[in-house]
Order: sequence, then structure tokens, then C-alpha cells
Amino acid sequence: MGIKSNNLAAIYHDFFSRSGKDAVNAAPSGGGAAGLNWATGGVISDYEVSGTYYRAHIFTSSGTFDVTDSQLTSVEYLVVGGGGAGGGQGRGGGGGAGGLRTNIPGTPLSISSSYSVSVSTYPVTVGGGGASIPATTTPIAPQTGNFSRFGEPGTNPVWVYASGGGAGGNRGSNNAGSGASGGGGGSGPGAGSGGSAATSPDPLSPSTQGSAGGAGAPVPGSPAYGAGGGGGAGGAGNAGTTSKGGNGGPGIQVAIAGPPTLTGVGALNPGPGEYQWFAGGGGGGTYTTNTLGVGGVGGGGTGGDHPNGPESPGFPGTFATGGGGGGGGSTTDGPPGGNGGSGIVVVRYQIPSSSGTAKATGGAISFYNGKTIHTFTSSGTFTNTSGSPITVEYVVVAGGGGGQANSGGYGTGGGGAGGYITGTGVVIAPGALNAVTATVGGGGVGVQGSPSSFGPSYPATGGGYGGGQETPGGPGGSGGGGGGYSGTGGSGTSGPPVQGYGGGAGTGNPGPIYSQYGGGGGGAGGAGDAGNAQPAPDNGGNGGDGVQLPATFRNPASSVGTPGPGGAYYVAGGGGGAAGRGTTGGDATPGTGGAGGGGAGARGTDTVVIAVNGTQSTGGGAGGPFGDPGGTVDKKSTGGSGIVLIAYPT
Repeated sequence: MGIKSNNLAAIYHDFFSRSGKDAVNAAPSGGGAAGLNWATGGVISDYEVSGTYYRAHIFTSSGTFDVTDSQLTSVEYLVVGGGGAGGGQGRGGGGGAGGLRTNIPGTPLSISSSYSVSVSTYPVTVGGGGASIPATTTPIAPQTGNFSRFGEPGTNPVWVYASGGGAGGNRGSNNAGSGASGGGGGSGPGAGSGGSAATSPDPLSPSTQGSAGGAGAPVPGSPAYGAGGGGGAGGAGNAGTTSKGGNGGPGIQVAIAGPPTLTGVGALNPGPGEYQWFAGGGGGGTYTTNTLGVGGVGGGGTGGDHPNGPESPGFPGTFATGGGGGGGGSTTDGPPGGNGGSGIVVVRYQIPSSSGTAKATGGAISFYNGKTIHTFTSSGTFTNTSGSPITVEYVVVAGGGGGQANSGGYGTGGGGAGGYITGTGVVIAPGALNAVTATVGGGGVGVQGSPSSFGPSYPATGGGYGGGQETPGGPGGSGGGGGGYSGTGGSGTSGPPVQGYGGGAGTGNPGPIYSQYGGGGGGAGGAGDAGNAQPAPDNGGNGGDGVQLPATFRNPASSVGTPGPGGAYYVAGGGGGAAGRGTTGGDATPGTGGAGGGGAGARGTDTVVIAVNGTQSTGGGAGGPFGDPGGTVDKKSTGGSGIVLIAYPT
């Protein structure tokens, strides 16, 4: 990415010289402009560091890295697992960060060996963050994060594995989880030490992925105060004290995806203001006000507290960082900890030159078919640095809606897709005073998704949540599906412009208790289906399909969106509805997610099927979850985060 209009090459050179993060492989020759034909997959980021050009493939959801030209022989990588959830039941420990594995030289925890590639497919798995667990009469441990992996055992000669982070401990219990980084210990009598850090099972050395969690503060015979912070990739979590929750352990900066001051990948540090910090631990929860544990730099969520008023849950870890969730803070069995942040995989290699010079900064930048494309998978700033006005085309997709199972609820509705808007002819004046904020909304966790926008004039509404038993789906960019028996579908945003369609109605039969079917969430391309009641086939409603991105954004080297009926590049699909037991007492069929990242619904009897979350960076709605009175099946599901795309002539 030749961003020479603002003369940052020397800055990049100074940064990389200080940190020693130069590439280990020489650029292949030929192969088309900027290595277009060498490999595909993920979001593309082309950039320059002191005259050396790189291409990074950024994966915020699972996919494949496909090497298509034998001239590409080695790559650098970053693999980060999902962060652990924060503990609950009052004063819970912070979640441990997901594991961090990289071979960028000079980076802490760096693996010294290069990664050789050949013409082949390398599966990429991006782990989700661990889910928090609401308080119940019987304490339930929050979830550890899920692993991320580059390559696959038995398929690729070498594979890289980052484990999920350990969950934070609940109040007064010795159940802080071990993981890539350990969870923080909960506070209170009986509180234990923080969870330990596990080594990676991959064949690479060293195998260290993170650090241990901090211990919770026990105060025998009286309410305890601070829980321990979760461990981070760059250091251990701090112990809780009688006056404060422990801070989460710090993460590590790995500048692999682009210029660290401009590319909004990873977390932003609070000091010089550079991105690409990953795997920070979650802060511990606390009993008293204003003494909560702060999340570690690198995406760790801050803990909650009890400010002599409403009790607060822990904050979630940041999306696509592997940050641990913050611990919940309260006096009793109050709010839960925050969810862990999802992981990320980035693969980078040298290219011989850039195929264009960017006229603006912000997001991951690529060049295709005479256009420069800026892709924002997290919020950032688009600044015209060319000195002259530029006219842009845009796509804005909001976060998808989540699914929820109310008490005793069975077949629930799928989440609606995030609102979708697109347009052309927007003129952006040059200079920092005219910079435009690109806001990328997160997916809802059992609630409506968050909005996305390209400046104040082009907002997209978050997807509606799926309804619980007999309750309606929520309105949104696309509406959530109605809950089983009688829930109506939520409405979409009719505009102008139209952002999406409504969710399907939930249906069912009051005979067998499990015979109910949630409606599918609406998508940007069509409405969700109603659930099928007896005597129809026993199906949850399918989610409505999304839409295919405009041709400008269909770079064949990139894998933005998902496949659909017209090919690839679909976004904003609705989630499928959940299904209960069929009319004959056998398995029913959950609704499928709509093309464009919609998750499939759950089935809660006989052969249990857990709801599928919406795909990250698509705005897909979550599949409807399935709850039973014992609370043994999932209760909430999460919509996919949104995305903002901006393009102009190169």
C-alpha cells in the first residue's frame, strides 16, 4: 500500500526497526500485480514498510488460505484463540486471553521457525470467545474460549494452534479455568488462585501461549472485594485485593496486518495510539464502587462493580483480539461476567510492488479492478490524504441480532440480519478536519445488534433479536424471528432506503410440549420463513437470505462475506429458528441460516444441536437457541459483527 501522500514510510521504518518485525521471506517474482495470483482468502491488506511491500490476509471468521502459485514458498502468521469469559455470581475473576502464536521476529513469544507453504489449501479456524453464564441458584462455570488454528493436522505438514483462554472464577469458588492464559480467581471465602497457562499442542517451539491469572482476595467471614485479573499473552493477571479488582494481564502488539497507527485491526493501546494489540486479560470484578479491575491492553474487558446501586456485569473482550471478558461485580448472585473476545488469524508475505497508491488512510487497503478498497472490520477513521476531493462508493452492514431463550422456552426465533445500505457518489474533502468515522457494530448477544455507519449521514440499524417462547421477534435492520407457538416476527427497516426484511412467525402445537418452532430472522434480501407447525414438516423457519456485495467489492483474492445463490460475497443473512421435538417424538429440523452469515437454529431434544452464531464481519443473524427448564442447553446466541467497505478509483 503506497500511502506516500502523507509520507509515512519513514515512520513505518522507524517502528519496525525498533521492534525488529521485518519479514523473513523474500518477495516472489512475477505472479501478477501485487501478488494477486499467489494466494486467496480473508480480507486483503496491501501496505508498504520502508520500501518493502506486503500483503496480509486477515481472517476474523473461519475460512481457507489457498496458495495458488508455487512462487509463494513461505509466510508469516499470527494466530490468536478466543478469550475466556469473565466469572459471575458476584465479584467474578477476569477471563484469560486466548493463546497467541506468531513467527514475526522480535515479537514476545515469537516462534523462530519460518512457515513453508506450497500450492495447497490451508484451513483457517477462528475461535469464538467463551460465553458468560447468567447467575442461577446453582453456580455454573463460565466458558473457556475456543481455539484458533492455521493449517490442520493430517492435512498440512505444519500447523499452528492457539488455545482458548481460561474462564474467570465465580465468586467464592475455586473454579478459575486454565487455558492459553489462565482465568482470574473469584473473590470471597473459598476463592482460589488464578488459572494456569497451558502450552500449545502444535509441533512448534517454544510452546508458550500466555500467562497465568491472578488470585481472588479471600476475606473469611465477611464479603470479599476484588477478584483476580485474567492472564494475558504479555504477562500475568494481577491479584485482587480488599479494595480493588485485579487488572488483566497485558497483551502483545504484533504489527502484521498493516500500519499500526492506521489499520484498525486488533485493539488500540491507550498510549501512543497504535492498533494491532492482541490477547489482553480481562479485569476482575469487585464489590465496591470505582475499584474495578481494568482489562489488559490487547482487548481485555474491564470488570464490573457494585456502585451502591445497579450491579454491573463485566465488559466483554474486544472482537477479533482474543481478549478475556471482565468479571461481573455485585453483592450477590448478580450479573455475569463479560463474554470473551473472538480470535483472529493473519497471514502475511512480501510482494514485489503495490498495484496502486492509496488516496486515503483507514482500514485494510487493497486494490482491485482499478479501484482502491478500504475494508473496516472494526471501527476506524477514513481520511482523504490526496489533497483533492475524492468520490467514493460505500457499503455499510450493521451487527446481526442475537437469539434468546426465555425461562422454560423451547423453539426460539432466529436473529435478524444487520441493516444493509449501499450508495455511490459521496464526495470526501481532503484533510484531517474532513475525516469520516466508520463505525462497525458488534453482533447482539441475545439482543439487538449494534448499528454501523459511514459518518453520520449513512447509518445502518442493528438486526432485531429472535423472540423467546410465545414472544415476538425484535425489530431492526432486518427483523428477528418470532418465538415458538405464537410469537410474531419483528419488522425490518423499510427506509428509505430499505435495509432488510421482517422475521418469520413462530408456530407450534400445544400437544407434545416440545412441538414448537421458531421463525427465521429476516435478511437483507428477503424475509425469514415461519416455523412449521403440525402437520407440516417439523422445521424451524429458515433465515432470509442476504445480498451479494456490489461488483466493485468482489476482489477474487478476498473472501469477504459467504457463498450464496449467485456466487460468493453475500452479507446480512438472517438466523434460522430453533425446533422442538417432531410430531412422532423424533428429531425435528432446525432452520437454516440465510446466505450471508446467518447461523442455523438449535434443536433441544433427542440429538441436541446447539445454535450457530452469526458469522463475524457479515452482519449475519444468530440461530435461535433452545432452552429447557433445567438450563442445560444454550440460552443465548450471538449475531455476527458488521462491516464497512469504501472504494474509489485508484
